[in-house]
Amino acid sequence: MSENEWIYDWNLAGQIPIPPGTKILVNDETLRDGLQNPSIHDPTIEEKIEILHLMEALGIDSVNIGLPGAGPRAAKDVEALAREIARCKMRIKPNCAARTVEADIRPIAEISQRVGIAIEAATFLGSSPIRRLVEDWSVDHLERITENAVSFAVAHGLPSMYVTEDTVRTDPDTIQRLYTTAIRSGAQAIVLCDTVGHATPEGAYNLVKFAIEKVVKPSGENIRVDWHGHRDRGLSIANSLAAIAAGARQIHGVALSLGERVGNTPMELILVNLRLMGLRGNDLSYLRAYCEKVAKATHTTIPPNYPVFGRDAFRTATGVHAAAIIKALRKHDRKLADAVYSGVPAHLVGLEQIVEIGPMSGKSNVIYWLARHGIPETEDLVNRIYDAAKQSPRVLTDDEIRALCTARSAPV
Repeated sequence: MSENEWIYDWNLAGQIPIPPGTKILVNDETLRDGLQNPSIHDPTIEEKIEILHLMEALGIDSVNIGLPGAGPRAAKDVEALAREIARCKMRIKPNCAARTVEADIRPIAEISQRVGIAIEAATFLGSSPIRRLVEDWSVDHLERITENAVSFAVAHGLPSMYVTEDTVRTDPDTIQRLYTTAIRSGAQAIVLCDTVGHATPEGAYNLVKFAIEKVVKPSGENIRVDWHGHRDRGLSIANSLAAIAAGARQIHGVALSLGERVGNTPMELILVNLRLMGLRGNDLSYLRAYCEKVAKATHTTIPPNYPVFGRDAFRTATGVHAAAIIKALRKHDRKLADAVYSGVPAHLVGLEQIVEIGPMSGKSNVIYWLARHGIPETEDLVNRIYDAAKQSPRVLTDDEIRALCTARSAPV
């Protein structure tokens, strides 16, 4: 059978229409929004530069390098990252966050001029009715702030990315007014935000469709539409894919879902999904190094059951699962082994299926383990390891199995 006959894919039956050849960009917020997570350590600038190079190796399109208006240390790190991009002639494009005030935008312009590269100004502004109530803001007031901030950024030679916070809970009239004003003032991109993780996929789709039909198309301009999501309801990846189906062409993400509260859309999982959907073709072999570097630099632990890069993502000790994987491997077909009990091919990210031995294992697990470790198989040895595994409350370690291989009797 050919590879495309192995699986009937209901994901493609009545597929949500995404035009063939659609190019989806990704913007990495790890070094800005990700560092707002209250439990993490702020990496050193040396660590941030290492992470930046891994982003470049992964073909990530753009990166938020910080909010220089936050203070001297933030501004210093932003300039160092911008200089590294310029020095190494990186393809990745930098942007910086800024409130819609001149005091935040001016440092971006100054760093851009000193370093000699364009830095997109991501000017953000709260817009939802609940935020307006808390702040005593009127929409007229927000419209004036938007016009002044975007015009100031453009006048200082900065590409403008205009962001409304909590867009997904903002009324249509306000969305239309603020984004229309931003585009009229020179914004080249608009960012629709699910700041508090409220959206469902239907909500993300509806919002993006509305913005394109009521704001972008009437403007007559070539405006990039971005989606920036959080995962408070655990829907950030689904929402990002729905936003793409509706017409968003750049998705924001953060390594390991770091960010405010429970974090942002996970960048590594967005990259994996876009690759599996045929929407990006980048080499993902550096993705594990990227995740591990961010985890180490931020003092974050990757949970064992984290998708793709958790320790258990491609491990199994279950007899039925392991038997199927082993049979596929014996056909000398790694792709088949990667697909029979996995929705993500391990080889896609430079990993492999791991078969272990535990209380739920069958003898095939034991036989396979012995073969992988070059240990001759005997009935007595297989039974000894199998019996020990059945009595164990957990998966046996390699050292424990080796000890059983040299023991005359069974015990673990």
